[in-house]
Amino acid sequence: MHMRSEFETGAPWGPVAGLPRVEIVEEGMREGMQIESADIAVDEKLRLLDALSRTGLRTIVVGSFVSPAWTPQMADIDELVSRFTPAAGVTYTALALNERGRERMRHYAGRLVEPDEVPRTLVHLCDVFVRRNNNRSQQAEIDEWPSIVERAVERGETRAGIAINAAWGSNWLGPFDEATRMDLLARQHELWSAAGVQVDRVWIGDPMGWNLPHHVESQLRAIRERWPAITRFHLHLHDARGMALVSAYTALRTLGPECTLVLDSSIGGMGGCPYGGHGHMTRMIATEDLVDLLEELGVDTGVDLDRLIEAAAIAEEVVGHPLWGHVAKAGPRPRPGRLFPMDLPFIETEAQAQHFRLGPTVYADARSPWKTAITSPARDTIDDALEREAGPVENREP
Repeated sequence: MHMRSEFETGAPWGPVAGLPRVEIVEEGMREGMQIESADIAVDEKLRLLDALSRTGLRTIVVGSFVSPAWTPQMADIDELVSRFTPAAGVTYTALALNERGRERMRHYAGRLVEPDEVPRTLVHLCDVFVRRNNNRSQQAEIDEWPSIVERAVERGETRAGIAINAAWGSNWLGPFDEATRMDLLARQHELWSAAGVQVDRVWIGDPMGWNLPHHVESQLRAIRERWPAITRFHLHLHDARGMALVSAYTALRTLGPECTLVLDSSIGGMGGCPYGGHGHMTRMIATEDLVDLLEELGVDTGVDLDRLIEAAAIAEEVVGHPLWGHVAKAGPRPRPGRLFPMDLPFIETEAQAQHFRLGPTVYADARSPWKTAITSPARDTIDDALEREAGPVENREP
């Protein structure tokens, strides 16, 4: 595993202060695979899942227990869960939309954990989307709230979450305003509070990619001001219009160190609900791009970015087409010890740009105008400093 030194990673301006604690949930095997071909072999899915397990990601959603009639990409979920190799320190979970799905998931209690640490109520702001996606109405979701609260109280639960989906807008009903979001959150909050259960977290989903950074900021501030006890925020942002990573960054800068921000992302940015109207184009935040951003901000993700980039390359092989992450294409910002050669030839194609991980063979035939080797005192200073940091040759690790 390549672990970058402080000299390699340290930005001259240092880490950004006052950020919330961040948790990443990898959704490629679920959100990504559900919009890819149903013909992808289990062995290929296992290859990708095992690669993701080796990156240092702490939470991976392996798939969903849903009807194969409507989501045939998940028809092999039982075989996948039975065969994959769990890695130490990784929490594996899955999605189940109803009791039948949850019962199927419980058969793998030794391998999977429930996705929600505490009970929660949920409602979609778009009645059309929930009918298309879950075959039920918005009112049916609301009518279910009292029974969810009642069961939680019977189990002795003391904490709960509230949740809204299709939060900022719908391809069938248009945009939703903050007043509507706050009303639906408040109605859930009141039910839990009346039952003596503290609400300490909120989940906000955006399956059709309507998020905008200023709307995300305003919504998070409104929740913090009204319910200070809510300190855990889980965002599931889709990237149909290219705003998801910007909105995630805005959330990072909006919430303080007393909060936890959970961000869903997907290797290569793949993802999308077939019922949402965008297909592949719905996309998600590419996990490799998110990790790169967080590390540059000084947030220790515990993820090996090199291995994550390799997993993104495997993901493209598995799904059979290019994916949409940026860092996997251009590489992370090179630091001393991994700076580009000064006499690097013209790099023009995507394949040639992969020299950061595949080496000089990918540009063997590239054009080069340099008649003599390029030298630079500035580069010499950097290389000398790296040599001093590494210490004598005899003391270096092999």
